[in-house]
Amino acid sequence: MARKYVLTFEEANPDDVKLLGGKATSLVLMTRLGLPVPPGFTITTVACKEYYKSGEKLPEGLMDEVIEGVRYLESKTGRKFGGGDTPLLVSVRSGAAVSMPGMMDTVLNVGLNDKTLQGFIKFIGSEHAAYDAYRRFLAMFGRIVLGIPEEEFNKPLDEIKRKYGVKEDPEIPLQGLKELVDLYKQVYIRRVGKVIDDPWEQLRLSIDAVFKSWNSPRAKFYREANKITPDIADCTAASVVTMVFGNADWRSATGVVFSRNPATGEDELYGEYLPYAQGEDVVAGIRTPKPISELKKEMPEVYQQLYEGVKKIERYKKAVQDVEFTIEKGKLWFLQTRNAKMNPLAMIKVTVDMVKQNWMTKEEAIMTIKPQHILQVLYPRIDEAKAPKPIVKGIAASPGAVSGQAVFDPDTAVEWAKAGKRVILVREETKPDDVHGFYASVGILTSRGGATSHAAVVARAIGRPAVVGAEGLKIDYSTRTAKAGDVVIKEGDWLTIDGFTGNVYVGQVSTIEPKLPPEFYELLDMADSVSVFGVKANADTPEDATIARRFGAKGIGLLRTERMFRAPGRLELFRSVILSTNANERRDALNKLAELMRRDFEEIFEIMEGYPVTVRLFDPPLHEFLPNVEELVAEVTRARTLGRPDPEKEALLARVRALMEANPMMGHRGVRLGITFPDIYMAQVKAILEAALELKKRGKNVQVQIMIPQVSEYKELEYVINNVVKPTAEEVFKNYGDRIDFKIGTMMETVRASLTADKIASVVDFMSFGTNDLTQAVFSFSRDDVENKFMSQYLNLGILPYDPFVTIDRDGVAKLMKIAVDLARSVKPNIEIGICGEHGGDADSIRILAEVVGRGLDYFSASPYRVPVARLVTAQESLKILGRAPKVAEY
Repeated sequence: MARKYVLTFEEANPDDVKLLGGKATSLVLMTRLGLPVPPGFTITTVACKEYYKSGEKLPEGLMDEVIEGVRYLESKTGRKFGGGDTPLLVSVRSGAAVSMPGMMDTVLNVGLNDKTLQGFIKFIGSEHAAYDAYRRFLAMFGRIVLGIPEEEFNKPLDEIKRKYGVKEDPEIPLQGLKELVDLYKQVYIRRVGKVIDDPWEQLRLSIDAVFKSWNSPRAKFYREANKITPDIADCTAASVVTMVFGNADWRSATGVVFSRNPATGEDELYGEYLPYAQGEDVVAGIRTPKPISELKKEMPEVYQQLYEGVKKIERYKKAVQDVEFTIEKGKLWFLQTRNAKMNPLAMIKVTVDMVKQNWMTKEEAIMTIKPQHILQVLYPRIDEAKAPKPIVKGIAASPGAVSGQAVFDPDTAVEWAKAGKRVILVREETKPDDVHGFYASVGILTSRGGATSHAAVVARAIGRPAVVGAEGLKIDYSTRTAKAGDVVIKEGDWLTIDGFTGNVYVGQVSTIEPKLPPEFYELLDMADSVSVFGVKANADTPEDATIARRFGAKGIGLLRTERMFRAPGRLELFRSVILSTNANERRDALNKLAELMRRDFEEIFEIMEGYPVTVRLFDPPLHEFLPNVEELVAEVTRARTLGRPDPEKEALLARVRALMEANPMMGHRGVRLGITFPDIYMAQVKAILEAALELKKRGKNVQVQIMIPQVSEYKELEYVINNVVKPTAEEVFKNYGDRIDFKIGTMMETVRASLTADKIASVVDFMSFGTNDLTQAVFSFSRDDVENKFMSQYLNLGILPYDPFVTIDRDGVAKLMKIAVDLARSVKPNIEIGICGEHGGDADSIRILAEVVGRGLDYFSASPYRVPVARLVTAQESLKILGRAPKVAEY
C-alpha cells in the first residue's frame, strides 16, 4: 500500500469495511458509482489502533500523511486550507465497521478562524451564512474536542435568540451571530485560556477527538449492549471530507432520505430535509424538517437526481438505504449511505418485493431477514375498540405497543428498571448520551424530532417501540412533568405508546395480536422451500394448535397430556385416581378422565388434520397434583389442637407423604409411572386412539404419534409398548370395529438413553430430544434452583458463556445428541428424530444443533409463537449445509 494510514476515496476499496469503517466505505462506493461526493480521504482504523497502543497519541508520521491528503483535496477543489480567497474547510467524521448511530463524534467546519472567515464570506457569498458556520464550529469544536460543557454554548445561544425575539437558529440576524461568535470566544478564554485558531491544530485535535470517541462511555455501552466485539469492529476510522454547505442560502439544505419507506416498505422516497441547515440539524430534532416530497416541488431537478442516485445505491447493495445529503446553492452532494434501520414489517415487505422485482434471489431474501425481525412483527398492537382517546399523537418511529411508567432522564430509567419497573423514557429529544436509558426502557417517547431523528434510528436498531415528534407534549424537566392539553403526566404515571400509529395514551391500554401482512407468510414459504428440516409446534391446547397451524407448523412435536389433568373439574378426578386404594374406583375415575381427554384430543387432531400430532404420555411426579404438604400439615395440626382430628385429612397427608420424593425430577415419573401405574397410561392411550377413530369416521386424515417419556433403558419401552400401549390399542380397535395406524416413540431426555440410542431405536418409530431435562441431566443442575441461586454469577464470571437452559450447550448437550443420533441411525437409518425442548425455538440453539448434529435431525418443535423464527433459522442453516448461503447486506 502506498500509504500506511491515509487512503483517498478514489483509491480505497469500498469492500474493506474493517479498514475504512462504514461511513468511509459508503463515500468510496458512491464515488465509484459516479455520484457527486465531496472529495475526501480516510485515516484507517489501523491508525486508531496504533493511537490506543501508544497511550492515546497520534501515530508517528500520521500528520505528514494527513498534510499530503489535504494537498490532494486542495488540488481537487482549487481551495486552500488555512488561507486564500477561497479557503478549504473540512469535516472530520468518525465511522466504525458497523453502524453505531450517534455514538461517536464528528467535527464540522474545521479550518475556520477570523482570517479564513473573510475568504469564506467571499466564497459562500453570504456574510450571514459564514458567521452561522463559524458559530457552529466554535460550539462543536469546543464541546467535542475541548470538552467544554454544552450548556456553556446553549446559554448564550438562548440569550441571543431572546434578545432578537426569534425561535429558530436561522432567524438570528447577522449582528446576533457576530455577538454569538464573540460570546463563544469568551467561553474559550474562560475555559481553556485561548481560541484555537490554527487550522492545522484544529485538524490534528479533531482527529484525536474522533479517535478518542471510540472509547467514550456511550460508545462502549453501545458496543457491549449490541455485542460488538473487536472481531466485528475494532476502532474507528476518521474521514476528512471537503465541507459542503447546506446553510449557504435558502436554496441550500441538508437532509436524510430512505430509498423506501422504513415504516411501511412502500417503494417511495421517504425522508426529511431542512433548508438553510447544516450537520445534525435534521436528526437533532431542533427544527421541524420538511417532508422530502416538498423538495420535488421546490427543486424538481435536484429531487430527480437524488431519487436516481439513491435507487442506484439501493440496487447495488440490495438493501434499503439511509442516505445523508446536502444541497449547496442548488447542487446536490451525497454525504453518506448505510443500510436503513427499518420497521421489521417494512423490512420483510421490502425483501419479498425485491425478490419479485428480480433484484434479489430467494436465498438472499432468506439470509437477509434476522430472527429478531420475525419476533418484532409479532408484537401486540393497541386494541382500538377498547382504547381511550389518545392524549397526543406523534410519528410512529419503531413498532410495538407498550405500557410503562414515565421517567424523564436516562439515569432514572436505568435505576427504576433495575428495581423491576417497566419504564418509558420521555424526552424532548434524545442524544447519544441517553443510550443507556434506551436499553433500560420498554419504549421511548419524544416531543421533538422526525422519523430520522436519533431516537427513531436507535429505537429501531435495538427493537424498542418509539413515538417521536409528539409536538403536543410539553415537557418540564424542572418539575419532572409533561403536559398534553389539560392532561398532566407526573414521573411514575403510566403511559402507553403505540409505535404503529404514533398515538400516546394515559394509563395501561389493552393490546391485541398483530395483523400480519401477506409478505410475512410469503417469506416463510420461501424458507420452507429450501429447508432440509421440518418445523413442528409444542402445543397443549386447541388455542395453541390453532396459533401453531396459522404460523405454519407442520404438525405438533409435543402435546403434554398432564396439562389436561389440571383443567377445572379434572384435577379432583385425577387426585381420586392417585389417592384411591380401590381398583374399581380408580378405573371409574380414569374412564371419566379419558372421556374428557378424548374431546380435547379430537379438537386438536382436527385442527392439525393432515399433520402428525405427537402426544406425550403422562410425565411429572404424582405429588405435583396433590395438595401442598405444608398446608395439609397445618390443617391436621390445627384439627388435633382443637381436639377434633380429621381422619380424611390424616389419610390424605399420609398418602401425600408416601408419594413425596427427595429428588422428584429424577424419581417416580414418566415411563416409571407407566410401569407402576399402568392404568394412567392405558386411559390416555384409549383417549388418544378413540379420538383418532372418531375423526376417521368423519373422513378426517389423522396422524397420531404416541411418545413415552423419561426412558433410560430400552426394556422399559418394550414393557410399556407390549403390556400397556398395544393391548389398549387392540381393545379400542375391537370396540370400534376399525383400526388406525399410529407410531410409537420416546422422548430422549436422559444421558443413558442417549448413550444407548441404538438399542432404543430398535424398538421405536421415532425419537424426540427433550432438551430441558437432558440439560439438567448432563449438567446435574436443577433448572429452577440454579437459575435462582448461581446462574447469574456463573454468567458474570464467565464460567459459562451463556445460560444452557436458554441456548443449547454446544460442548456437552449438543455433543451428546450427536452421539445419540449417530447410534440410532446406525441401526435404523430412516428413523425420525427431532427436538421438542424449548431450545427448538431458540435461534442460537437451532444454529448450534445444525452445526453439531446437522441433518441427523429431521425437525425442530417450538412453542407456537416461536414457530416462525424456527422456520426462518432452519432455512438459513439449511442453505449453509447445502453450500447455498449467499453473502447479504447487514441491516
